[in-house]
Amino acid sequence: MTPEELQAFLAAFDALPLGAFTGKADGRRYAAVRQDLAGGKAQKLVARELGGTDYISLNLYRLASGARLKPCEMPAEKVVRFVLSLQVTE
Repeated sequence: MTPEELQAFLAAFDALPLGAFTGKADGRRYAAVRQDLAGGKAQKLVARELGGTDYISLNLYRLASGARLKPCEMPAEKVVRFVLSLQVTE
């Protein structure tokens, strides 16, 4: 991921509300939960497609050396594309 792509991803991620919310990405509806852990140094996002089978799970670590994205058993491209396209509806 280029530095510009990382900055766009972080801005989109940080704009998501903490806690549970619903949203739309790529024309599909999702129930999602965003959590801050370890005083905000670790963050987690889990989203399940409503009425479908898609699942998104990622951990984001805010280290002194920079942000580190760790998707859970899926390609980083999938979670980046999801976060960039996710629009909160509730």
